[in-house]
Amino acid sequence: MSRNKPWESYRKVATQTATPGQLVLMLYDGALKFLEKALTGFDHKDPKLFNQTINNNILRAQAIIHELNVSLNMQAGGDVASNFRRLYNYFYRRLTEANRTKKREPIDEVISHLRDLRDSWAEMLRRGGNDDPSAEPAVTAAAA
Repeated sequence: MSRNKPWESYRKVATQTATPGQLVLMLYDGALKFLEKALTGFDHKDPKLFNQTINNNILRAQAIIHELNVSLNMQAGGDVASNFRRLYNYFYRRLTEANRTKKREPIDEVISHLRDLRDSWAEMLRRGGNDDPSAEPAVTAAAA
């Protein structure tokens, strides 16, 4: 049995038992984690490590942002969902630019915005924000 199996089991159970709001928070956390790892690539002197670290972690963050984007319920979320869609598309484009040019500024920008979204989302959950999609379609559907 490998050492990662207990952690993988925990993660699987955590995602299966999480509410939609908690899942959104987990996705924000994951994207931030990968973007922080991408920034460590700028410290590498070896060109291969430099490029691989930045590229691989940006791609992972983009996959999470894509998941957040395609999970939007555009009909129930209305203008809020439309605004999130534009924001997620912008993040995706900025990260594509960062990956293509290997510049850290677009990554820093996306991290800043994602942190704000993540912190706001966590605060909403902490205050007991409704996690029932049928009760709060604009908020949960927009970000879930």
